[in-house]
Amino acid sequence: MSKFFPVSKPSLTKLETDFVTRAVESGWVSSMGEYVESFEAGFATFCGTQHAVSVSNGTVALHLILVALGIGRGDEVIVPDLSFIATANAVLTAGAQPVFADIDEETLCLSAASAERCLTSQTRAIMPVHLYGHPADMDAINALAKRHGLAVIEDAAEAHGAKIGERTTGSLGLCGAFSFYGNKNLTTGEGGMITTSDGALAERLRVLRDHAMSKTKRYWHEEMGFNYRITNLQAALGCAQLQRADELIGGRREICRWYGEELGQLAGVRLNRHASWATPCGWLACIEVEGLNDERRAVLIERLRKRGVDTRPYFYPMSRMPYLKAADTPVAHAVSERGLNLPTYIGLTRAEVAEISGVIREEMESVA
Repeated sequence: MSKFFPVSKPSLTKLETDFVTRAVESGWVSSMGEYVESFEAGFATFCGTQHAVSVSNGTVALHLILVALGIGRGDEVIVPDLSFIATANAVLTAGAQPVFADIDEETLCLSAASAERCLTSQTRAIMPVHLYGHPADMDAINALAKRHGLAVIEDAAEAHGAKIGERTTGSLGLCGAFSFYGNKNLTTGEGGMITTSDGALAERLRVLRDHAMSKTKRYWHEEMGFNYRITNLQAALGCAQLQRADELIGGRREICRWYGEELGQLAGVRLNRHASWATPCGWLACIEVEGLNDERRAVLIERLRKRGVDTRPYFYPMSRMPYLKAADTPVAHAVSERGLNLPTYIGLTRAEVAEISGVIREEMESVA
């Protein structure tokens, strides 16, 4: 195979170039300018929330939410064990302790039953992660949180446009945190967004995002804040991507369907999870191979790469990291070892997905 297929790459067109060029020509290249407000307003509409607060990346979005809610030292936040490490790191940065719950076997997202077993008198919030673009069971999680008076913070970094019924991720809890890293469905290169319909929380987030500067007395700060602002250049890119949201999200969903057609009938193989009540956003195509483990997966990844197909392993359970507490999460540990993400990006053709899938079938046999 002469081509090389990366796991992901952004889809950028003349629209993005035009918007960013206009931002440059305006002279507003830092954290003020017409595109920042437009991006926030547009993204709030996209998610179905009353407010959206832009920030510099998805990790600080989570951290800022926790600080704004007063969650810190002595508090616990329940998170799913299978997630990118930023989920736990944001909790630690706020001074709180992440508590690792297991995942649901159907969705690979936080199990409400496991989360309930993790509750203590120190629990302040539940942070479900919509893993690989599939929404968590928010009805069950919200019901649990309501019974115990807990905040629900959606880590929607990977789930732009995913839905439960007619409701979009980012509108399913008290607030949601998004990432616009270069491999996401919608990108600003780096950048993030917090969505909420709580006006007081949105105002608190805006103050803390800008060094907690007084709204009435310039350069006066009565508490510690942060420089978590997005730039007008990034927001310009985001506005263009938002105009193309249907194309960008629909295209990835279609690619996931193509992989399903090519690989879904293989014995011992499972493709992207899709609960009957959910509409995933197709962030990355996923494949889970029965009997795969860390060692054999590493061999498979290397063999595929040599043939021009880049893949990446599922996240490791966060509780396996040396600086974090071990957890009894058997589903997360089992699933983590057998999963791979496949090339998923706008511009990938049906014929190329067939080509990639053919290589995967051949190389899976070699490591069986």
